[in-house]
Amino acid sequence: MKISTKGRYGLTIMIELAKKHGEGPTSLKSIAQTHNLSEHYLEQLVAPLRNARLVKSIRGAYGGYILADEPTKITAGDVIRVLEGPISPVEVLEDEEPAKRELWIRIRDAVKEVLDNTTLDDLASYTDGEQESYMFYI
Repeated sequence: MKISTKGRYGLTIMIELAKKHGEGPTSLKSIAQTHNLSEHYLEQLVAPLRNARLVKSIRGAYGGYILADEPTKITAGDVIRVLEGPISPVEVLEDEEPAKRELWIRIRDAVKEVLDNTTLDDLASYTDGEQESYMFYI
């Protein structure tokens, strides 16, 4: 399964909105500038996210977008399904050998498991393992 730029950039939008959750609307222009992306392309991606009720748009001079729900309640799977369609890395054929068919099903289920158990909050608060070490004084 390949995630296209639609899925990648869509997740970028959603992670940025999760990072700023509770701070008011965020403009696509600021997200585009931060990540060096096309604002026009992000506008195309946010429409299906809005239609799926994952984001809300706020009009006005200080408008932009906010998450429609808490970052802990929206998963990467929600976003990917809206932008990429059903999660199915391999088409499972009924007339295929049972062992191979079972393998494809297990792969599909593993991908779904990861996407459906990774929330926007997990992605927004991710650190690259470079946490400060504790200094103990005696």
